[in-house]
Amino acid sequence: MRLLLTDLLSKDDEINVVGSAVDGKEAVKLSKELRPDVVLMDMNMGEYDGLYAVERIMKVHPVPILILSSVGNTNLDPIFDALELGAVDYINKPQKGGSKVREIGAHLVSTVKRVSRAKPKATKIEKDGVNKLSHTFDSKALYHAIIIGASTGGPTAVEKVITSLPANLNVPVLIGQHMPTNFIKSFSARLDYISPLKVVVGKKGMIPKPGMVIIAPGDTNMILKREGSGNVKIGFSDEVYREYNNPSINALMTTAAKAYGEKAIGVLLTGMGKDGVKGLQEIKNSGGKTIAQDEASSVIYGMPKLAFESGAADTVLNIKEIGGYLVNCL
Repeated sequence: MRLLLTDLLSKDDEINVVGSAVDGKEAVKLSKELRPDVVLMDMNMGEYDGLYAVERIMKVHPVPILILSSVGNTNLDPIFDALELGAVDYINKPQKGGSKVREIGAHLVSTVKRVSRAKPKATKIEKDGVNKLSHTFDSKALYHAIIIGASTGGPTAVEKVITSLPANLNVPVLIGQHMPTNFIKSFSARLDYISPLKVVVGKKGMIPKPGMVIIAPGDTNMILKREGSGNVKIGFSDEVYREYNNPSINALMTTAAKAYGEKAIGVLLTGMGKDGVKGLQEIKNSGGKTIAQDEASSVIYGMPKLAFESGAADTVLNIKEIGGYLVNCL
């Protein structure tokens, strides 16, 4: 597998494979010696596995780490743990191994290049620090919904925000996270387990309710529709968005601006590209409040940077401050 991956990557003129490690322990040693721009890491490697390597590489020589593993076919928890320890992104390795890996060659090469621009950082989620307390809110919420968009580096950033929100949150949270389809259900279950809030995957006709966190599925673009003067409901669109699709953050935020108007709060977190910038601007144009993650806490300062530079974001905050700021807004 290492020979095959070396061959696939070396065919691109912009990539130079400088080393190959047999397990996590050797990966740590070679990362320190060779100072690579990117580390491509499997999870299952005998006694010294991927989690061992990610944790120690982030301590001795922080470097963008891309996980390529088939473990995600059966259990995504180790992948989320690796992302929390500082890995930047993940690609699912086909279960049939070498015969199928060549089919993801182009995707692998483009992801390695994208990950190379990341600023790796561990975002440890302290499970004992989850906000399970009630908060004193006014009888009527100042805003009616929080809409969050995120891409590369987003899973741990989203976890950080959601776990800092109070147990009796008085508005729904809607999330568009760029993530493979098979990840979404596991991501939702993980957030539901570690947070006192109810976290679900969006379904057609679902009504966003206070204290509910709804994550857009990964095989379509989730939108929001208000039926006359009645409830806002979840829907899905076949419209193709230039920036990103399935799920499109712009689709979620632009329709949220129409559905909630000045009662919407938009939050754009870490990620590469432009998705969500237009949507955040629409929320601002409708009179809502808009927030972007700052450069210091972003794994990739792409989407939030454009939101700030274009004026779409009213406020720029460190990821640790966003949850508390949202509560204050409410």
